[in-house]
Amino acid sequence: MKLVTFEIGGKVCAGFLDGDAVVTCASGPDAGNAVRDLVSGASGSLADWKAKADARHPVSDVQLLAPIPEPRRDIFCVGKNYRAHAAEFHSSGFDTTAKAAVPSDPVVFTKATTTVVGPDAEVRGSLDTTGTVDYEGELGVVIGTRAFQVSRDAAMDCIFGYVIINDVTSRELQQKHNQWVIGKGIDTFCPMGPWLVTADEAGDPRAMQLETTINTEVRQKASVADLIFDIPTLISTISQTMTLLPGDIIATGTPEGVGIGFKPPRYLIAGDIMEVSISGLGRLTNRIV
Repeated sequence: MKLVTFEIGGKVCAGFLDGDAVVTCASGPDAGNAVRDLVSGASGSLADWKAKADARHPVSDVQLLAPIPEPRRDIFCVGKNYRAHAAEFHSSGFDTTAKAAVPSDPVVFTKATTTVVGPDAEVRGSLDTTGTVDYEGELGVVIGTRAFQVSRDAAMDCIFGYVIINDVTSRELQQKHNQWVIGKGIDTFCPMGPWLVTADEAGDPRAMQLETTINTEVRQKASVADLIFDIPTLISTISQTMTLLPGDIIATGTPEGVGIGFKPPRYLIAGDIMEVSISGLGRLTNRIV
């Protein structure tokens, strides 16, 4: 099932995608958190959700929001998790995290919940006064069960579904502060969507293909199977010392082709259109302002 949060007529609703239409399952003051509550089990099962089906609207008539507009916790993100990207980042002069290009263990950081915006939302590149805004198309994994010290073999059972993420970054701020929270935590710097696809419908994530375009020019193209640390490893590693909660989101890393990989770097400017697509998950489009 493809779960959506959307706005129509000034009202926020939530439901699921059915062909070219969205079906409303929740509306009212708490609808913005309805998908998040569904993931956590607070509002019943997927079958209960579908039983609430009400009004239908053509998807072209609604404004899609991030499927989870307000995550309960910061997004967990993984850096340098494709070999070619690890090499391009290491050679760019912006990598202050390690001497080795390819990490020996997952590099994990977080993005604030206030970075999240939905499809077609504007990304406020102007908030980065250094003018070094970059894109990073990524697969996001949404946790569906409380998980502590999970083994690799059991990790996939913890997944509720998948979503597209763009880990937008200020490269100068990322380098200046010798860590990644500030350069990646700018408001609107985590576009997410267009929907959350449940694990049963999404299938094997290793078969997914990711592509990022800037103004229709293909910049990134890779298979999720090429991750250095695969999804079970990431879930197991993070959960060894902290409990993952239902609704937690893990951005699994970006492949080669980001702006700093070019010489000279090709940073984003106002008016640029970023599009990230992943097979089976749709396409996430946002504009820099």
